[in-house]
Amino acid sequence: MSNDFIAPDGYPRCQWCGGAPEFLPYHDNEWGFPVDDDQRLFEKLCLESFQSGLSWRIILNKRDNFRAAFLHFDFHQVAHFSEDDVQRLLQDAGIIRHRGKIEATINNAQRAKEMVEQEGSLAAFFWRYAPTALATPQTQTTSPESIAMAKELKKRGWKFFGPTTAFAFMQAMGLLNDHAETCIIRKKAAFASEAFTRPTKTNHPAA
Repeated sequence: MSNDFIAPDGYPRCQWCGGAPEFLPYHDNEWGFPVDDDQRLFEKLCLESFQSGLSWRIILNKRDNFRAAFLHFDFHQVAHFSEDDVQRLLQDAGIIRHRGKIEATINNAQRAKEMVEQEGSLAAFFWRYAPTALATPQTQTTSPESIAMAKELKKRGWKFFGPTTAFAFMQAMGLLNDHAETCIIRKKAAFASEAFTRPTKTNHPAA
């Protein structure tokens, strides 16, 4: 319990929630809850890539700017971004102006369209990597599943998405419940996971 963050409501949360005021609502309402919406999955994948080498606080505080800049991460539209869009984004002070990450986002949008054609949905692909055996919460930064996911994405041409980024993505999107054992939100996330139907290629047919 000594490593917990005690929130203003008096209940314990994961320790990292104490790092910034904006972390608490994100932690309580998003982090670790299962997601099967392709656009949200793509957004998180891109934001995790932009976070590489930076803090999540920077990305979280710029998230609305990223959404505006990348058309709410509609990968069908982002896939058609041109060099003019790259130049526009490089001038946008509201996001991270890193050419490599911007170009990777456009590339990954193109790869996402291919994945929907091949797998039925992004969700069908990513959820196949949900681990069945879980380690003690928040004791690792990669896993066999995140390593396998990153390797397969690299094989398919995705960029800026290594095993550590993949694991952070899995934590955030609820592929595993990595809330601390004493965190009051852990049980809430577990209930959400129990009620969640894992997407498959069959129940997410391509359009």
